[in-house]
Amino acid sequence: MPEITSKQGEHILHLWQGAWIAALVTGVVTWALIIGVPLWFRRRSDDEVPVQTRYNLPIEIFYTIFPVIMVIAFFSQTVRVQNLALEHDDNPDVVVTVVGQKWQWTFNQPYEGEYVFVSGTGEDIPDLVIPVDKTIEFQLRSPDVIHNFGIPAFAMRMDVVPGNENSYQVTPTEIGKYAGKCYELCGAYHSRMLFNVKVVSEADYEAYLADLAKNPDNVAEQPVEGGKYAKQPINDEGEHE
Repeated sequence: MPEITSKQGEHILHLWQGAWIAALVTGVVTWALIIGVPLWFRRRSDDEVPVQTRYNLPIEIFYTIFPVIMVIAFFSQTVRVQNLALEHDDNPDVVVTVVGQKWQWTFNQPYEGEYVFVSGTGEDIPDLVIPVDKTIEFQLRSPDVIHNFGIPAFAMRMDVVPGNENSYQVTPTEIGKYAGKCYELCGAYHSRMLFNVKVVSEADYEAYLADLAKNPDNVAEQPVEGGKYAKQPINDEGEHE
């Protein structure tokens, strides 16, 4: 696993680690039984016949009940962590409207009653700048096909579905630069849907928004929910003209 740098991701990491530990313990016990029983109860001489047991009721009950208990434990822990990861603060510090379109990302952020945005291209990977130790809400939109917005260092990702307003929140815990990508095979140029995430101090974040707002090409009254491809027609091959 990559180094996790979000509060929500820490819970997911612990679940992943616990699941592997439980799986390895179960595997060791199972391998020991598979290998050990034939060796321990083998026929040791031509005159000896090992005890023939048709069934063993306690063992059969154990092998039935214990897997059920394991499934219940895994399920309950998964639901617990899922609820923690998807919990929404009613008043997030920053709201980013993320738009996944063929074949790049657009990031909209409110600033002084308007919105500033950046939109990438296949040759220009955009930067998503967010402040550290703040609750960030990603509101996910798509004007064309299903994408998936994910940041490995945050251990979070979610589908971006046309007509479905998905969202999730993260709280970055470390300043740094991280990679982001689309996790859904969304079409011919899926591999180009990369972006960078820059987690900065609050002062640097405010300076970034102010600098972005100086360029009229990066300012809009409403979130740009389709990038430069939003109003371009699609040809018979499903590509923007």
